[in-house]
Amino acid sequence: MPAGLLAGRRLLITGVITKDSIAWHVAARAQEAGAEILLTGFGRPKRMTQRAAKTLPTPVDVLELDVNNPDDLVAIAKEIDERWDGRLDGVLHAIAFAPSDALGGNFLETPAESAMTAFQTSAFSLKALAAALLPALSKSEHGGSVVGLDFDAQVAWPIYDWMGVAKAALEATSRYLARYAGPHGVRSNLVSAGPLGTIAARGIPGFSQLADGWHEAAPLGWDGADPTPTADAALFLLSPMARAISGEILHVDGGVHSCGPVGHGPPAPAAADAPAS
Repeated sequence: MPAGLLAGRRLLITGVITKDSIAWHVAARAQEAGAEILLTGFGRPKRMTQRAAKTLPTPVDVLELDVNNPDDLVAIAKEIDERWDGRLDGVLHAIAFAPSDALGGNFLETPAESAMTAFQTSAFSLKALAAALLPALSKSEHGGSVVGLDFDAQVAWPIYDWMGVAKAALEATSRYLARYAGPHGVRSNLVSAGPLGTIAARGIPGFSQLADGWHEAAPLGWDGADPTPTADAALFLLSPMARAISGEILHVDGGVHSCGPVGHGPPAPAAADAPAS
């Protein structure tokens, strides 16, 4: 990421738990590109976020935020107003959760309450967070940017179940957010990443079934241990370079989304000395 690309930008980064988190890499690379950042966390995992915050190139504060708590949303908007004179240039939404009975092949047995929890935390929260921060984002010189982390919802993936439904809702939410936030000078986009070995991903029952075949299916190959391509895409969308882009889903998955589901990858290249047909 070019040095200075985000010089003077103020970013709020959610979803950091450990150094393995995609959001941690977004935060670290944003600092390297000149941005000033704050992290969020809540509950017991907040201690882990605070430890991860100390390992960034420049240690930062962690603000309290349960995205499902309206009081926390009001408080974080007030904190931005006091710390940064009410101006915010971008926010990364890296928040998702589904109860265990909404994942792992339980689709037909999942109770409505669990499906609604997945929707509220993983999709509606994008609107809730953006709406709370809209006044601050609208003050950004080059337009405010909301970027969310997605997993391609075009197909029904094995074991992803109601989280997949929630991601489909996230994609629709981002499009509607682009429509309604656009007149305020604020854009909304998503980065749809291939499977990465984060704590959250490893908590999905049967995650390895999905991840193991991704490299074979991806025309460019796929390294599930390297979150930096995903982080760089998020930084692009947070930067002024993306100032005319909104309602977009940027796929960073090695090309799988364009070639069909895992298990149906491209044919292997022909040998260099193979005879011409």
